[in-house]
Amino acid sequence: MRFDAKRSVLVILGAAFVSFLLSVALWFGVFGGADRELGIFVGLWVPSILSLGALLAPRGRA
Repeated sequence: MRFDAKRSVLVILGAAFVSFLLSVALWFGVFGGADRELGIFVGLWVPSILSLGALLAPRGRA
């Protein structure tokens, strides 16, 4: 399997976006009763996912 930098960036951004949407859905109670604490917890995943992506992102050859 060939490592593709563009694909890995899209996966990281997609995961962060899905986490954001899930956080908003939990906050406003889309899946039933509004669970604001769980919405905040899931919302904290977004910067964590983006930070992990920045840490693991492939760099150009030096």
